[in-house]
Amino acid sequence: MQRAMVLSRVRVLELAGLAPGPLCGMILADFGAHVVTIDRVQGSTGFLNRNGWLSRGKRSVAVDLKRPEGAGVLRKLCKDYDVIIEPYRPGLLSMMCKKDDNPSPPLNLLADFAGGSALCALGIALALLERSQSGSGQVIDASMVEGAAYIGSFIWQSQSTGIWSQPAGENLLDMGAPFYNTYRTADNRFIAVGAIEPQFYTKLLEGLELNPDQLPPQMSISDWPLMKKIFAEKVACRTMAQWCEVFEGKDACVTPVLHLNESPLDPHAKARSSFTIKGDPSPAPKLSRTPAMAAHSVSLKPGEHTEVVLSECGFSHKEIAELLDVGAIQCAPAPAHL
Repeated sequence: MQRAMVLSRVRVLELAGLAPGPLCGMILADFGAHVVTIDRVQGSTGFLNRNGWLSRGKRSVAVDLKRPEGAGVLRKLCKDYDVIIEPYRPGLLSMMCKKDDNPSPPLNLLADFAGGSALCALGIALALLERSQSGSGQVIDASMVEGAAYIGSFIWQSQSTGIWSQPAGENLLDMGAPFYNTYRTADNRFIAVGAIEPQFYTKLLEGLELNPDQLPPQMSISDWPLMKKIFAEKVACRTMAQWCEVFEGKDACVTPVLHLNESPLDPHAKARSSFTIKGDPSPAPKLSRTPAMAAHSVSLKPGEHTEVVLSECGFSHKEIAELLDVGAIQCAPAPAHL
């Protein structure tokens, strides 16, 4: 028998926004929370009225918050909900570049999603836990910049160890080291190498058919450019699939760099159900007694659930009709799923 998910009694209002807010809401929804997105009415800002972006497991109410009546709707909804996610726009970037190259942003994963969404979801969970003890709510102020810095605590705390003592792109973990890097294969694909520990490095050299006695010491930083050239020439001689076969079962920390559509087909990912049937990433982490359950990804129309959500919160049919007449809210018909 399926147990109730851990956040099944939590009700969340998410004000529509870009990136951090929607992912935070989706994380909460995956773990059982009842999440309602307050979308903008059609025509105000089309880009924000996304059609399915990070909307898994949510419902949509379209409200014009610039109208007094619309703001009143939100205030009344807030009385029935435990959490409200309000996105706003105000890092580590200097450490993310190759030698003699510009800093390269890691897509928008670091600030928006790791420093923003994930830590905001953590803050919400902590506040809900504390509320169960104190009975009082609180404001979670989740800054993406501060969150990214916190996620990068290791970088600040490891500067004195020598790990980040060289210029950008010449350090152990920023692709300065030949054994912590990516290399192009014969078929124009890539493999990733992360063999820092000596036992893994030994297996890496074995797979590459390189004699350690003919190479500089692993941690000879001044020789790393030469060693990267040697490694690159070796890797370029075989295809990605061939290297996967070479390193299969070897603790060399060598993996293929897969395309997005290939990742769900990886045997490890399939064994752990890391992706949904439709190929979306499954919720993480996995809980043993009350696991998350990702809702099917469907196109969510802004305002698709306006009437039913307002009715649940005590709005009468007459009040809903009046709000529609003045343009304070918007209803959209539910899409047919045939």
